[in-house]
Amino acid sequence: MTVSELQLPPVRPDAPASADALRQSVAGARVTVVGGARSGLAVARLLARRGADVFLTDAAPADSGVADGLAKDGVASEFGGHTARALDADWLVLSPGVPSTAPLVQSALRQKRPVYAEIEVASWFCPGPIVAVTGSNGKTTTTSLIGHVFETAGRKHVVAGNIGFPFSDYVDDLDAETAVVLEVSSFQLDHVVTFRPAVSVLLNVTPDHLDRYDHDFGRYAAAKFRVFENQQPGDWLVYSQDDEVVRERVHSWAAERGLTPVGFSTEREPSPGAFARGGRIVLALPAHGAPGAPIPEEDLMPTSDLALTGRHNLYNSLASAIVARAMEIRSDVVRESLTSFEGVPHRLETVRTVGGVRYVNDSKATNVNAVWYALESFPATDGPDVVLIAGGRDKGNDYEPLRRLAEDKLKGIVAIGEGAQAIEDDLGPHVPRVARAASMEEAIQYASLMAESGDTVLLSPACSSFDMFDDYEDRGDTFKRLVRAL
Repeated sequence: MTVSELQLPPVRPDAPASADALRQSVAGARVTVVGGARSGLAVARLLARRGADVFLTDAAPADSGVADGLAKDGVASEFGGHTARALDADWLVLSPGVPSTAPLVQSALRQKRPVYAEIEVASWFCPGPIVAVTGSNGKTTTTSLIGHVFETAGRKHVVAGNIGFPFSDYVDDLDAETAVVLEVSSFQLDHVVTFRPAVSVLLNVTPDHLDRYDHDFGRYAAAKFRVFENQQPGDWLVYSQDDEVVRERVHSWAAERGLTPVGFSTEREPSPGAFARGGRIVLALPAHGAPGAPIPEEDLMPTSDLALTGRHNLYNSLASAIVARAMEIRSDVVRESLTSFEGVPHRLETVRTVGGVRYVNDSKATNVNAVWYALESFPATDGPDVVLIAGGRDKGNDYEPLRRLAEDKLKGIVAIGEGAQAIEDDLGPHVPRVARAASMEEAIQYASLMAESGDTVLLSPACSSFDMFDDYEDRGDTFKRLVRAL
């Protein structure tokens, strides 16, 4: 796929060119916020505090007390559907859960009304540096790891965005010395205009959420690339040199803008960048305040000392080390942080061992590539020793990349949810045993029957959770509760 095929149609008509102009336009503006989840509620309240006339609209019914709470904060609202009032606005703000294809959004775009993302609006009021992390896989772990580095260093910061609380919840309390570490999804990047991180991190781009992008990988990838579209010389663009799609786009864009991107790799030795050589992490990063100077190499630490194991976590650690040095955090603090980080819930999280069988919760693996990394992290043994629980709401998945790992590592598959048939069809012929379960409890029972002492039962779904659970956290918590009851 060429770079020219990775362009997203314009969705930001007639937008002002600067964050200052947009910020100054808020007071007195008529603004509709579309979506009443956490991000929508947060940005509606932020805009009301800044003097906008805010109306929030949501197609779903309101939770108890939400409308009254908004009214107290000066926000009018409607729930259970959209009326003509929703388009009586100067511009709209989207909560990330609202797709650009929603009829209300399309109507606004046809009427040439600007549409902005919640992180775009919050960034207008942010006085401190932004570190924005995106990618199809690893962004939660990397964002959390960067936050841990900042915490270890005693650096003022908040962690927000697609992890924890919305960006809009924090901006009123920030100062110029407080760094904002954001996990950002493609949905949050769909409608950015001036959003400019001081450091952007693009981990990888693999097929995911294609149901939100008309099953067009190019449109999805182009949304991810928006994380760096407003960066200028002096900003840091941190990217994976081992992802071909990312590498091609970053190199072509950086050449146009006169920016030197900083790569990380397990296969190459980028300079500037971070890489593994002989079992050690090596940094080759430009010195602050010395553009054009020779780039020295720094032997940071052995890869065996990293708290997180597996190649995917080596990528996450390399990216985090670059960010830390970009933010002028000392190498001794980086080493301490990378050796002490305990990981994030629902990502290769060991729940317990029962009868010699280890149960691992990887509910956050909502796409095929995440499952590939999970299976790849298990060491090679004399034979298959993993029973995989997978399935849920399929997002246009192609399971072909998992076939070799399925043959090498899977003793069995328990398929669940709406995607069960596709998993059985694509991966079933490559494993000794396959079962279909109607619930998580039944899935664990089937998996336990397939597993023997020394084996692992792995929940790594490759699908979203919304057919059976509220979200991936609900799915993972259910798995953990049931495993603890064994």
